[in-house]
Amino acid sequence: MSLEIKVPAVGESITEVTLAEWLKQDGDYVEMDENIAELESDKATFELPAEKAGILKIIAQEGDTLEIGAVVCTIEEGDAPAAGGQMTEEAPTGKTETNDSEPVKDTESPDSYAAGTASPAAAKILREKGIDASTIKGTGKDGRITKEDAEKAQSKPATPASKPATAATPGVAPVAGSRNERREKMTSLRKTIAKRLVSVKNDTAMLTTFNEVNMQPIMDLRSKYKETFKEKHGVGLGFMSFFTKAVTTALKEWPAVNARLEENELVYSDFCDISIAVSAPKGLVVPVIRNAESMSLHQIEKEIIVLATKARDNKLTIDEMTGGTFTITNGGVFGSMMSTPIINAPQSAILGMHNIIQRPVAENGQVVIRPMMYIALSYDHRIIDGRESVSFLVRLKQLLEDPARLLLEV
Repeated sequence: MSLEIKVPAVGESITEVTLAEWLKQDGDYVEMDENIAELESDKATFELPAEKAGILKIIAQEGDTLEIGAVVCTIEEGDAPAAGGQMTEEAPTGKTETNDSEPVKDTESPDSYAAGTASPAAAKILREKGIDASTIKGTGKDGRITKEDAEKAQSKPATPASKPATAATPGVAPVAGSRNERREKMTSLRKTIAKRLVSVKNDTAMLTTFNEVNMQPIMDLRSKYKETFKEKHGVGLGFMSFFTKAVTTALKEWPAVNARLEENELVYSDFCDISIAVSAPKGLVVPVIRNAESMSLHQIEKEIIVLATKARDNKLTIDEMTGGTFTITNGGVFGSMMSTPIINAPQSAILGMHNIIQRPVAENGQVVIRPMMYIALSYDHRIIDGRESVSFLVRLKQLLEDPARLLLEV
């Protein structure tokens, strides 16, 4: 008796997912609760477990968009491979190509059956490239062709039959360099990012205001206490904890910057759930630091490390990426000097950090060189007035240029 494995409900707002990758192959024996595939929603990637033990029969293919409740695969009745690698059922027979220097392998052995066989993901890639699987040497178990083998495979151009050149043969001007193109289907995450960014631009009265911060006081403080801080708390003291702490302090003074618009009502939050934009392998994600206003610098640093690590490993849950009240994004890590970040809806504002550049500035009537950073606040003008946005950014500048204020809360 077979069991249908369907796409589970993963969130109220999620109606479809993309089958990102099969972790097991068609015909493999799987254990109950063993992860067999990765599904990708518009918010996160999660794994699909087997609901019973048996033989996997794949129905949906990698890259397919599936609605919640759609059948992904079935698990048929079947026994696990016996000790020594022999299947309890008779394995398919087939011929194995050999050369004179190698003995002919038993056609019933798993080695000969798997050798030269492409996984579903690899087969799809080879079809798109127009490459015959028989020309690929697999590096997977028992010689199976893996997804990586297929991605590295290059199609061999056909060797044209030689013919004598004649004056009548028209010549084609050679083009220097490669002119290859490739197409990739947009992932659910990338499509959602694109849709939301366009929606924000169209549906909000977005405006950006700028200021600059002298980072010397924070850099001096970090330099003085970084070793003691790491020894005591087991984590480094970075810039993001200072910015997060400063943001939460300024949000208390200017609550509209921490508000959101729901239909005809303004919703003000008395807590600060700070979304931190992180560049993950599959796109930009914004995990949330809950109640950041009540956290110390070392608690913020530890939480950032946990969330950033999950983001890089595609292990963030949907709950960890929803519900933020304000977002911080740091384009400076990529070298950005100035930008106008786009609001993370339904929030009303986002702070953009940028790179730190040694620039001449005036202090007490003297020109000095200081490490300066431009900061940008993009905000929804329907909720936040110019006075509030500018005042919020000025207060942020004061806190960052005198970090003792963050500890004394003055």
